[in-house]
Amino acid sequence: MPAVTSATHPFGSLLSAMVTPMTADGAVDLEATVRLAKHLVDSGHDGLVLNGTTGEAPTTHAPEKAEIVAAVVEAVGDRAYVVAGAGSNDTAHAVRMGEQAAEAGAHGLLVVTPYYSRPSQDGIVAHVAAVADATGLPVMLYDVPGRAGVRLTPATIDRLAAHERVVAMKDATGDVVAAAQSVTRTGLAWYSGDDGLALAFLAHGAVGLVGVTTQAAPRAFAQLFAAWRDGDAATALDVYRGLLPAITALNGAGFQAVAAKAALVELGVLDSRATRLPLVPFTDDEAAAVRAGLAASGLLDVVAGADRA
Repeated sequence: MPAVTSATHPFGSLLSAMVTPMTADGAVDLEATVRLAKHLVDSGHDGLVLNGTTGEAPTTHAPEKAEIVAAVVEAVGDRAYVVAGAGSNDTAHAVRMGEQAAEAGAHGLLVVTPYYSRPSQDGIVAHVAAVADATGLPVMLYDVPGRAGVRLTPATIDRLAAHERVVAMKDATGDVVAAAQSVTRTGLAWYSGDDGLALAFLAHGAVGLVGVTTQAAPRAFAQLFAAWRDGDAATALDVYRGLLPAITALNGAGFQAVAAKAALVELGVLDSRATRLPLVPFTDDEAAAVRAGLAASGLLDVVAGADRA
């Protein structure tokens, strides 16, 4: 784990919800996974989230998840926080995922609101508490009503924030005002879960981003965060505006894992767009649209791209 742990930035500031690279036949490519993790950390990331939705967690299996965590921790765990997804609508399964991630060396857990089953707020609290109590790892909550079908209420956030191991929130609600209110009430470290709202969330009290486009443009996002930390809002806004075509290309259709893999292939970071069903890789035409977004953000320019990709 990185030497300095901050209560205000418990998992760093710039994180990617990292894809899980796969070979053409759908096997997890651990060598490419490690290569991608090193690339992101070398390019300014101080945290990585593994085995989340963008990492195709619903279709990777328990031994694979543990191998991914162990390999990434070994590769970059002394330089970046490694947060592992422990998300399921089966609490017992989520608990096992948390325990296995801890055994594999993860520094923290990402616990999403149970999806599809749409539990009550009391059920959500009990679910998160069960996962948090299963290990000694700090927990980042994940509120994503568009996928989970249920949103955390302010009262639920307050209850969960009282748990000693719940230290952060990944917020994909799009509600920056509610985020500011929750930060004030709870003191949780807030992370935007939406690339397009990263700057807005920072302006409302967030400390970081768990992004998707971040893995296609790590240096540009690192520049944005550095400018914000330095109080240079004008530069941060300029960088953000430049990134908008890429952000739209990777997030606009709602297939972030697929689009991110296509982008990473276009950038030469990955060799394969391969995914597991029910996700299917982008076609060449779809990948061309991603490429156009990257190009419009200057990420494919041979000269400027060395600094921004």
